[in-house]
Amino acid sequence: SGRHRLPRAAARLLAPVGDPEKVICVGLNYHDHCREQAAKVPKEPLIFSKFPSAITGPFDDIVHPPDSSELDWEVELAAVIGKRGRHIEEAAALEHVLGFTVANDVSARDWQMRRNGRQWLLGKTFDTFCPLGPAIVTKEALADVHNLWIRCSVNGQRMQDSNTGQLIFGVPTLVAWVSRFVTLVPGDILLTGTPAGVGVFRKPPVFLKRGDEVQCEIEELGAICNRVV
Repeated sequence: SGRHRLPRAAARLLAPVGDPEKVICVGLNYHDHCREQAAKVPKEPLIFSKFPSAITGPFDDIVHPPDSSELDWEVELAAVIGKRGRHIEEAAALEHVLGFTVANDVSARDWQMRRNGRQWLLGKTFDTFCPLGPAIVTKEALADVHNLWIRCSVNGQRMQDSNTGQLIFGVPTLVAWVSRFVTLVPGDILLTGTPAGVGVFRKPPVFLKRGDEVQCEIEELGAICNRVV
């Protein structure tokens, strides 16, 4: 109607899903990300999780924890579940997806790779370690979710520049796989993995510091931008 509008600058956008039951993540799911670390391409999806309390808004701050000195970025395509399901057939998997949004799977590499018994959870789930947004784009609005450019910049310098065509396991495969183990419910978030260009595998490694600005962007989905504080 146009009667209930305000300028974007006058509004603070929150994460489009703020308190999902589950935040499910996939590791090593881009061919170029496997190549950059000389890792074998997985034969099955590598699943881990974040706690929902890690979610923050698309333009909110990322809090650099004092317990870590190796903070890293990971731009990711996130699928939002819209229909409950268990043991979902791959051919019907997209029927259970409402749409897609942009995520940053912020990672404390010291905790992920060396501490906590090398179990990934703590290094992935500090508060504010899952910026999400700016909006959910319905699957019907996308021509091909597996052919979108995906990028991340730090302080204006391009760090990741790839395409979702590099995904090893596509969205239907991931939805079907995860539903073998847990019931997916509306609002669940599925982070589908990150492409090459993360800081830990650069030579020398590059990590985020307070004051840095991280922008994650996916074609047709928009951009999120978060300052490290």
